[in-house]
Amino acid sequence: MRNIFIAVLLVVFGLWSAQNFKPYQFYDKKGKEIEVEKLVKKLADYDVVFFGENHNNSINHWLQLKITEALYAQKNGQLILGAEMFERDNQSQLDKYLNGNFDAKTLKDSARLWNNFTTDYKPLVDFAKEKKLSFIATNIPRRYASQTSKEGLESLNNLSEKEKTYIAQLPIKVTLDTPGYPEMKSMMGDHVDGTKVMNFISAQAIKDATMAESILKNIQPGKTFIHYNGNYHSKEFGGIYWYIKQKNPNLKMAVISVFESENPELKVPEKDYIPTDFNLVIPSDMTKTY
Repeated sequence: MRNIFIAVLLVVFGLWSAQNFKPYQFYDKKGKEIEVEKLVKKLADYDVVFFGENHNNSINHWLQLKITEALYAQKNGQLILGAEMFERDNQSQLDKYLNGNFDAKTLKDSARLWNNFTTDYKPLVDFAKEKKLSFIATNIPRRYASQTSKEGLESLNNLSEKEKTYIAQLPIKVTLDTPGYPEMKSMMGDHVDGTKVMNFISAQAIKDATMAESILKNIQPGKTFIHYNGNYHSKEFGGIYWYIKQKNPNLKMAVISVFESENPELKVPEKDYIPTDFNLVIPSDMTKTY
């Protein structure tokens, strides 16, 4: 009986060992696997790091936190945090939370937080609070992006001077030369009115340009600014990255892009894979937060 039990255990263990349940894998630009420790050391040399995400992916958010913690240690605290998920006109509320003047409920009641803030972004904000780091609300207030989509970029010229402080300085350049924007045009199809297409792209552009300006206004020599944003805002070195390059081509910037894979070994995807500096491959069936 004992021998049978041991045999069963060996079979179970063998099956378990044969299953390589890999939760993530990082690759460099050349498609070579890179371990987290080496990744963090490389990131420490950059002025700006864009950490792309799929907004509802749990392992993506966990890695953002863990790599931020490791980068903080590697840089001896010389970090600045910023995120798409916070809008410029909510910076004062965010600062009051970081300074201990607001509790979590007051922040929730006074700022336009994303529905998944508590599970996915609060850990990052709380880390900044604990370590007394700056956390920059980089994004345009959503009402102005919505206005751009409906009425065009020129409509923002009618905003008050106070309102204009929450958006990138006008005029901004909108061009299909920006990586990612031609894809947006294709998504809308040829049957959509050209003006509507450009307004749609311009709404994305004013977000990207505003986040780029927010980063440029808050970078400091010797510190790494790590920015959390949807993958689309920095994929293929487009979006925010592209707008910063127009203003300051000398900044050393890195993009971490994210890709989902059905391959249990999490190999580099064969389709729709355009790598950036560092590339996070995660299981397509990873638990989603919403």
